[in-house]
Amino acid sequence: MNERDEAIDAEVVSPPPKSGPQAPAVADDVLPDKLYLMPLPHRPFFPGQVQPVGINPGQWGSTLEAVGKAGHGLIGLSYVNEADPAAIEARRFPEIGCVVRLHRPPLAEQKGQFLAQGVKRFRIVRWLSDKPPYLVQVEYPGSQGERGSDEVKAYAMALIKEIKELLPLNPLYSEELKQYLANFSPNQPSLLADFSAALTTASGDKLQEILDTLPLVSRMEKVLTLLRKEREVAQLQSQITSQVNEKVSSQQREFFLREQMKVIQKELGISKDDRTTDVEMFEERIRDLTLPPAATTRIEEEMRKLAMLETGSPEYAVTRNYLDWATSVPWGVLSEDQLDLKRARKVLNEHHEGLEDVKDRILEFLAVGSFKGEISGSILLLVGPPGVGKTSIGRSVADALGREFYRFSLGGMRDEAEIKGHRRTYIGAMPGKFVQALKEVNVSNPVIMLDEIDKIGASFRGDPASALLEVLDPEQNKDFLDHYL
Repeated sequence: MNERDEAIDAEVVSPPPKSGPQAPAVADDVLPDKLYLMPLPHRPFFPGQVQPVGINPGQWGSTLEAVGKAGHGLIGLSYVNEADPAAIEARRFPEIGCVVRLHRPPLAEQKGQFLAQGVKRFRIVRWLSDKPPYLVQVEYPGSQGERGSDEVKAYAMALIKEIKELLPLNPLYSEELKQYLANFSPNQPSLLADFSAALTTASGDKLQEILDTLPLVSRMEKVLTLLRKEREVAQLQSQITSQVNEKVSSQQREFFLREQMKVIQKELGISKDDRTTDVEMFEERIRDLTLPPAATTRIEEEMRKLAMLETGSPEYAVTRNYLDWATSVPWGVLSEDQLDLKRARKVLNEHHEGLEDVKDRILEFLAVGSFKGEISGSILLLVGPPGVGKTSIGRSVADALGREFYRFSLGGMRDEAEIKGHRRTYIGAMPGKFVQALKEVNVSNPVIMLDEIDKIGASFRGDPASALLEVLDPEQNKDFLDHYL
């Protein structure tokens, strides 16, 4: 331990005060007329207040050493609203502060931990040193007003009443605070006012205003206003907490009752679990579809598998998603063709001006279909610069035939899985664009336009152009099989 620490421990540190509200018995003639000052950054200190304070020995070690050498163990604490203590100047200190006695707690682990006990207000008369350690000449003003007047007693009783109403609302007020309050009486109105102000969560500037107020009645009036605001905030906080707890309890009760209801309905056969509901939904879907034999066999196998899986298993989700897609495809659902050449010419003329060669070629195509009685998997290639109406011609063909229309762009497509679908064991797997088109339009014979086919590209994932061969070849596309399905 160095000499500075020895001086501080020998003189500044004294035994902690005994528990209780009584202010330290220090007579005015014993209080020094010179005090060393230290700033408090958050809120001022009040006479009668006992509170731990942290002091940085590296920054204020010279001040603590000077207090130790003075021999009285008293120091002046002043509220200075400054975020950086190193930037504090002497002119920032208020005129009124509180002289305190510093005590070392028995279990303090660090040199900067002290217990401060407020003694009395002081007023700065003259600065003796405007650099740390700050030294000032002070006087100790007393409270102005008659301590025993009826008005002071009335304010004292009002303060005690407000504090008693605050106790059950704020859990931070401990049993020690209740004992402290029990020892107060209207005969100590100044201490009562200061103690009441220290209880509040008011801003440092508001509390400094109370510390600066020497007339007793005015000070008690200001403190009473702060306490009433504190009580209103505490009541509002208690009301909000009660509402939140009530809402949470209601939600927990509702959840518990719903779970009980599910179990009871399941036991009575009224309610069904998620697995049974899913199986029945898929069975209802395929009841209205005309499935090919291969699809029927595969879907039935997957439904039997689904019935044996637990709903929480990953395989259940994969199987359910597969059945959702497989039963959403419009198997056997066809729109009826309208092979009326007069109507087709009218539709084309209404939608497009000019383009006679294109219209004639489309009418030839429709005439062949009318002669055969069907249009099966035929392909039309529309070539031209941007903006001439290729996409709108495709939509007009669908309108002329009375079929659904679906368009998707191949521009920039580099993954053949976009055409043929993903393997369903992959995360996020889904069918290709053609199966998605069938589900979107809900018929099996729509007019599908492959736009921007010349801008398709290849990558390490494969060549979508090669996958399109099976789709575009009339001899192969009837046997097209999506990887996902």
